[in-house]
Amino acid sequence: MKRLTKRRYVACIGACLVLLLLVLALSPGIGSTSGSFGFFDAWRAYFHHDDDPTAVDAYWIAFHLRFPRTLLAVQVGITLALCGAVFQTLFRNPLATPYTLGIASGGSLGALVAIKFGVTACVLGVSGITLSAFLGALTVIAVVFSFTRGTRRLSTNELLLAGVTMGLFCSAMMMLLTYLSDVRETFTIVRWMMGSLDTVRTDKATSMLPLTIPAWVVLLCSARMLNQYALGEELAAARGVNVARLQAVCILFASLATAAVVSVCGPIGFVGLVIPHITALLIGRDCRILLPAAALLGGVFLAVCDWLSQLAMTWAGALSGQDLGSTILPIGVVTAVVGVPVFLILLHRRATQ
Repeated sequence: MKRLTKRRYVACIGACLVLLLLVLALSPGIGSTSGSFGFFDAWRAYFHHDDDPTAVDAYWIAFHLRFPRTLLAVQVGITLALCGAVFQTLFRNPLATPYTLGIASGGSLGALVAIKFGVTACVLGVSGITLSAFLGALTVIAVVFSFTRGTRRLSTNELLLAGVTMGLFCSAMMMLLTYLSDVRETFTIVRWMMGSLDTVRTDKATSMLPLTIPAWVVLLCSARMLNQYALGEELAAARGVNVARLQAVCILFASLATAAVVSVCGPIGFVGLVIPHITALLIGRDCRILLPAAALLGGVFLAVCDWLSQLAMTWAGALSGQDLGSTILPIGVVTAVVGVPVFLILLHRRATQ
């Protein structure tokens, strides 16, 4: 593990912040929404839409459709990558993801129940499907944590086994609901299961913040203790780390943040698994720099993948001479297609060094 100096920390985090700010600045000019204008036109419309009636449409598309979508992608990417890095450290398992404890399966089952039984009521502007997904994820979290009740310390093996078991159970129930659904319900279910970053309102892009921001703060502040934990539980306890509390707090906050993401966007895979590994290959496994860097790179990665998902069919239509419309590819497909080659290249370079 490379020694973390102030210069190295500032350089790495500064570079990630620059990338993130660049993505946010470019986002109003990139998207599949109708309107043939780019970066400069979007920002010109932002500063002149009050005195130029022709700029109103461009302003609306750029800053009420495209920018909130990218903002949502950044939040989801930050949350999934950060939680993935924390889970991989806590469970000492390179295959751990934010969905390891069955949170995605629980949220998906809750959403499918709402779709099947036509739950359309809204509470404080939040749809019934979103609320049902969040309740489903919370139920799984509660069941998994109940397996550790009465013990002095949370067992990662117990949590993993309980999470896998609940995930399999929820998957079986989802297959049953899909089997009992008609064609329209099945189509809605399949679309929801693909995950989506669609948003038409700025408030949807910020609806997760009450749960995600506290999780970001708690997990990032736990970086030093996670470094000690990675060396061994006994050594960490000898150095003053309350291992049981560290496990409980990190898992609880990461699970709640992941549940919020699943309830709003559906299960978006891959980000929480591979982005922490890519970040570790680039800068090392010191959690003080790994966690914030992985979070920022996760936001950048998912935003760029979302741009590709919106533009891919447009480019394919231009190359084939066909009108493919404004079809948007499932974001999970794009994250895998883009991320897997990058990860394999970095892994190969590390192995040959």
